[in-house]
Amino acid sequence: MAAVSGGVDSSVAVHLLRQQGYEVEGVILEFSPAHRAAVESARVIAEQMKMPLHVIECHREFEENVILPFCREYREGRTPNPCILCNPSTKFALICKAAAELGFDFVATGHYARVEHQSGGTAVLRKSDCLERDQSYMLYRLTQQQLSMLLLPLEGLEKTQVRQIAHQLGLACADAPDSQEICWLPDGDYASFIEQKLGSCPAGEFISPDGTVCGQHKGLLHYTVGQRKHLGVALGYPVFIRSIDPQSNRIYLARTGEEYAQGVLLRDCVIQPNPLLALHQPARAQVKVRSRAPDAPATITLLPDGCAHVLFDTPQRAPAPGQSCVIYDGDIVLGGGFIEKQLLSET
Repeated sequence: MAAVSGGVDSSVAVHLLRQQGYEVEGVILEFSPAHRAAVESARVIAEQMKMPLHVIECHREFEENVILPFCREYREGRTPNPCILCNPSTKFALICKAAAELGFDFVATGHYARVEHQSGGTAVLRKSDCLERDQSYMLYRLTQQQLSMLLLPLEGLEKTQVRQIAHQLGLACADAPDSQEICWLPDGDYASFIEQKLGSCPAGEFISPDGTVCGQHKGLLHYTVGQRKHLGVALGYPVFIRSIDPQSNRIYLARTGEEYAQGVLLRDCVIQPNPLLALHQPARAQVKVRSRAPDAPATITLLPDGCAHVLFDTPQRAPAPGQSCVIYDGDIVLGGGFIEKQLLSET
């Protein structure tokens, strides 16, 4: 069963699976009313490819597992990634469940990553061969059960190759633009959306690098750690947002050049089976603190209660609470967690 969106990646994934001898049926999740256009696009592609299409309406699950947690995180001054929230809890959970009920052996998507199915039953998530498009960061929270069912046909391809295949097949989506990051916010105005869901966010104070009040902010959900522009404060020198304190409703500023953190504390970690990471045992690996960040060598120590301490070899710019820090051993995804706070010193 292949997850389709009406886009070029998932459509070409279906074609490649068929070439490999799989019998393929499509599935699309209707997360919200905003996704109905995508469902219709998927119907067009499914008809063109002569493929049955299953539509799963999951408005309630998406609201509970993705939209409301996303809104609450922003209200608390954090910067969540909705795709990372959605993938294990909703998208893959529902698709794997439907596939099992309908008798399918595997599920497939158009993600750019690799899954290695080992003889002992462990599934290893790896980076795509096309590092420019690699999406393993987005998949790090998938369960072993989900990974064990997953096929990723685009693992070794570049986007130009995928579009070329789509053109050769005459697919209507061959030149479709890449999907936007927040698929359920067509206009990208997350602040207005959150206020509609949870009510208005009160204004508060900006605190300057010397500890004095230097202005009023419009509400925490309008800002993110590391932000430099559109702050509305004039101190005579450039500043950025160092931290956001939801308890006091204050935003703390620092001078530009001071935005680098020595490390981060992670919460709600998901660790895949591996011989490298063990509780209380410092281990050497690489991390990404955002999806397009380069690999950063680091020392990782797993702590109780799903937490982890990450100390970078080289300070990283403005890792934002709420974002994910994903841990790699070369191209293998070891796991990761949500950034709880920056570590501004080695102590």
